[in-house]
Amino acid sequence: MGARKDDKKDTSAWRQATRLVHEGTLRSQFGETSEAIFLNSGYIYNSAEQAEARFKGDEEGYVYSRYANPTVSMFEARMCALEGAPAARGTASGMAAVASSLLCYLRTGDHVVSARALFGSCRYIVEDLLPRFGIETTLVDGRDLDAWAKAVRPSTRAFFFETPTNPVLELVDIEAVAKIAKKAGALVVVDNVFATPLLQRPLQLGADIVVYSATKHIDGQGRCLGGVVLGPKEFIEEKLHNFLKHTGPSLSPFNAWVMLKGLETLPVRVERHCASAAALADFLADRKEIARVFYPGRSDHPQAAIAKKQMEGGGPLIAFEVKGDKKTAFRFTNALRIIKISNNLGDAKSLITHPATTTHQRLAPEVRAELGIFDTTLRISVGLEDVEDLKADLDQALVAVQG
Repeated sequence: MGARKDDKKDTSAWRQATRLVHEGTLRSQFGETSEAIFLNSGYIYNSAEQAEARFKGDEEGYVYSRYANPTVSMFEARMCALEGAPAARGTASGMAAVASSLLCYLRTGDHVVSARALFGSCRYIVEDLLPRFGIETTLVDGRDLDAWAKAVRPSTRAFFFETPTNPVLELVDIEAVAKIAKKAGALVVVDNVFATPLLQRPLQLGADIVVYSATKHIDGQGRCLGGVVLGPKEFIEEKLHNFLKHTGPSLSPFNAWVMLKGLETLPVRVERHCASAAALADFLADRKEIARVFYPGRSDHPQAAIAKKQMEGGGPLIAFEVKGDKKTAFRFTNALRIIKISNNLGDAKSLITHPATTTHQRLAPEVRAELGIFDTTLRISVGLEDVEDLKADLDQALVAVQG
C-alpha cells in the first residue's frame, strides 16, 4: 500500500493536537478519510523474486502481520510524533511492552535496578521473571537518589521505574535518576502510563525508552488491549523488533485502529480528566472522613516540587486513605453509584479500586505497607462525567459509611 501524494506534506510545523489527528496517516487508492483497518495476516507478492527481496530486506514492504502491519504502522508513527521518539513498536498489551523492552535487551549475568513501587505485574517481571533467566535485580526506594546510586554494580545494564507510581502516586525524579544511570552506562526505561504522553516527556528528561499501556488513556474508553515501546531507532529496530517478530506479542490491527481513534481525542480527554481529578482531590482533602489524599497537583503532595518540575499537570488519578479499616473502605466503595469498581484505569467512566486486594494483593502485607498501600487505601481513575455529579457521588458514599 502506497501513501497518496497529498499525505506527504511537511508536518514539522504542526502542533500536538493536529499531529494527533493526522500524523502517520497512510491512504490507499480509495482515499478513505478514517484510517483503514488491515485485518490480514499475510501479504501477496508480485513475484517470487519480490518475496525474496522482502525477506532479505532489500525491498521495503510488509511480509507478515506478526512482523508489521499498515494499521499498526500508522499507530506507531503517530505515537512517535506525540512522544518525540525516533521509533516505536506496538505490542499486544502494556505488560507485553514492559516485558519486551527489558527481555530484548538483557541477558544472563546482567543486573537491573528498579524502583520498588510498581504495578503488581511489573514487579513480578522484575522480582520473579528476570531472575529465572539469570538476570539479577535490586529494588530501591525510587524517591531516594542515593539508593539508586548505591545499587549500581559493574553489571548494571538497566534502570526501570514508573512515575507517578501505581497506586499511591509517588514520583521519581526522571532527570536526576537518568544522570545516575548514564554514569553507570545503564539504559533508562520509564513506564509513563499514569502521566500520559501529554503531561510528562521522559525522553526529554534523559530516559532512553518509554513504555505505555495503550489500554489506558490512549484508548480512553476501556475497549481494547494494547501497548507501545518508544525509543532510539537502533534499540527499536535492531533489538526490540526481532524480539517481537520471533516471540509474537504483536498488536492486533483492529486494536491499533482503536488506539488511533483514541489519540485523536486524547488532548481533550486528558484536559477534562485532570481538571476533574484536581477538583475531586481538593474535595476529598476537605472531608473529615478522609485521612490523607495523594495528588501530584496539590501543594501538600510529598514531592510537589518534582511534580511541578517534570509534569504539566497533576494527572488523571487520585489516591487517598479513608479513616477506619478495610470494612470501612469496602463500605465506601460499595456505596458509590456513579464511580464503578474496577482495577482498570484511563476510561471515560470513573473507576475505583482497592489496591491491597486487587492490583497488589500478591504482595505480602509488610511489603504493601512499605509501599504505602494499606487496607484503607483507594485509587480513583477520574472519568469524563460531570465533576459535580462525581462530588455528589463521593459525598453520599462518605455519608453512608458514617451512618
